Amino acid sequence: MKTVTEVRTLKVGGYIIVDDEPCKILNITTSKPGKHGEAKARIDAMGLFDNQKRSIVHPVKHKVGVPMIDKRTAQVLSIAGSSAQLMDMTTYETFELPLPEDMMLEPGKEIQYMEALGRRKVTRA
Repeated sequence: MKTVTEVRTLKVGGYIIVDDEPCKILNITTSKPGKHGEAKARIDAMGLFDNQKRSIVHPVKHKVGVPMIDKRTAQVLSIAGSSAQLMDMTTYETFELPLPEDMMLEPGKEIQYMEALGRRKVTRA
């Protein structure tokens, strides 16, 4: 899910959709309006799921998509290689997610994950 907002309302640390990828805003630079145009904003953002840096330039009145980020908790049911089977603590839905390489988990432990645009990612243990 996503909402639509103007570029001038975005803030550093917020979220934006760039190339159909939810991203966290790292930096916003705004130029002054020119003789025949309006002010433009350059937005540097980092992809939430692929950690790729992206930059876009839009007029400040341009409308952009903002992803709805849902942060939830889940319980680890089992671990198989580099993925874990998890159960959401509110809906009791079970699903599998790949684990970050530096994260050590055990069955029965609770973790936090995020969901944006139909994709999920483990954020912290």
